[in-house]
Amino acid sequence: MILSYKGISISYSVYGQGETVVLLHGFLENSTMWTQTVATLSKSNQVITIDLLGHGLTGCLGYIHTMSNFADAVDAVLIHLKIKTSTIIGHSLGGYVALAFAEKKPDALKGLCLLNSTPFADSQDRIKLRNRAIQVAKTNYQNLVSMSISNLFYENNRQQFEKEIEIIKNEALKTPLQGYVATQEGMKIRTDKTSVFSKLNCKKLIIAGTNDPILSTNDLSKLKRMNDLNIVLLHGGHMLYIENKDEFLQKIVHFIE
Repeated sequence: MILSYKGISISYSVYGQGETVVLLHGFLENSTMWTQTVATLSKSNQVITIDLLGHGLTGCLGYIHTMSNFADAVDAVLIHLKIKTSTIIGHSLGGYVALAFAEKKPDALKGLCLLNSTPFADSQDRIKLRNRAIQVAKTNYQNLVSMSISNLFYENNRQQFEKEIEIIKNEALKTPLQGYVATQEGMKIRTDKTSVFSKLNCKKLIIAGTNDPILSTNDLSKLKRMNDLNIVLLHGGHMLYIENKDEFLQKIVHFIE
């Protein structure tokens, strides 16, 4: 389904009936990443997937897509569907977007799960990496994307998930250069949302990979001091919904219930 929004189209899909669960994909991904998750959750829930700005079948708004821009687009879909409350599960970038949404509309959340994501802002080293990636993308986009996707998987898992990696690479390359740059620019300027996450009066869950470069051991230690927050560590890298699919689905189903 398509929603007209600020001169662009936002692509979204709705499955099943029941309490609403919103699935937000990561950087260089799109709603197709949630196929198996939707099949499981839609048996007893209404599940909404949304292609974020500059990804999948959703257009770009400008040179920079801030996390607030992303959150406003998600909110527009939920308002259109007359959804007042939901549980949001966000993978990587999707987690950053979910936190920006939570800051705007905390009472609209029944639950928030950050999958391979973090409430912390980028470190200076990560900002430098993003700036370098933006420059490389402008001249060698295909090779950059291909390498980036492989690096998201735990090194020891790459051979096992070779076919899945190729599928994800093909989907990632559908992301236009403008979408890539706008998202990188937005992620590098996002602000720390630890206090937002801490103050949320809803169920909260972080699912992290034991070999995920996004959430460090130091970050996990900080989060463990937060009240009412469940942290689950699963074996794998940044792509747990593939690398550890069964345990991921089990944890998500339990969280929603």
